[in-house]
Amino acid sequence: MAGSTPFVAVAGATGHLGSLIVLNLCKKDVAVKALIRPGTSGSRTQHLREAGCQITEVDMTDVPTLTEALTGATTVVSALQGLKGVIIDAQGALLEAAMAAKVRRFIPSDFSLDFTKTTPGTNRNLDLRREFHAKLDASGIEWTSVLNGCFMEVVTTRQMPLINDAFHLITHFGSVDQKMDVTTVPDVAAYTAAVAADPHPKPKFLRIAGDVFTAKEMAVVMTKLRGKQFTTQWVGSAGFLSILIGVLKLFIGGVEDKLFPPWQGMQYMLNMISGEGKLNPLDNDRYPELKWTSVEQAIREADAAKAKEKST
Repeated sequence: MAGSTPFVAVAGATGHLGSLIVLNLCKKDVAVKALIRPGTSGSRTQHLREAGCQITEVDMTDVPTLTEALTGATTVVSALQGLKGVIIDAQGALLEAAMAAKVRRFIPSDFSLDFTKTTPGTNRNLDLRREFHAKLDASGIEWTSVLNGCFMEVVTTRQMPLINDAFHLITHFGSVDQKMDVTTVPDVAAYTAAVAADPHPKPKFLRIAGDVFTAKEMAVVMTKLRGKQFTTQWVGSAGFLSILIGVLKLFIGGVEDKLFPPWQGMQYMLNMISGEGKLNPLDNDRYPELKWTSVEQAIREADAAKAKEKST
């Protein structure tokens, strides 16, 4: 990468989402610099190098070194994942360096449901994003946040207690007709890369969903896929789920340093089934060349992958 060539910098480039963002940018023939932690194994960056990405080791708390690494960048994409030490401190250093390097645009590591509409205190991880946005607003830098609802893989891998194959049930809290937004990691990465590569002005928030469904509609999908009748089963109200979260936090204890303790996933579910985090309007059509994965397609692909794994 020539020193005078404008580029997009991606922090968190060795993570699943971050690496896919890098690869999508490379496919667009965009010059990319991946910011990685010093000492990161070469095996974790080989696929990025092979795609034509420049790899730069940098301490994410060292603002002067970060500033040097970001000089010449048009956009900084943060795919960092963690708690306060990452989302506020490390990402804050990245933002400070981007400002010092006169980078035009910053894409923060939000990638979530719409936390601008949720009640503060109902979701620890989203509260951290809300706190970081105060820094963004004060910075004066142009920024664009990509909100994608829940990652669809949480549904297809059964991390979310929604699909019960054994009893042909779709279990749900709250209303059976509450719409929920889900998007696959690859689709989020492709969209984020399109945003990062786009030289035109963009709004502060872009909202996307690969699919939107209710518990009732999911029962129809699973009936079609399994050839057996799936029905919905109500397991409690949003208020009941909120009480469960409080009880779980009280009795588990000692997990404030963990990114996804059991109650954290329940907080996301509460924000979804209450409707507070619903994405509206959607900006899926902003880049018409992108294709979106439906939840039916994602489950088919997950089933095929499981069958292949069992046969080997």
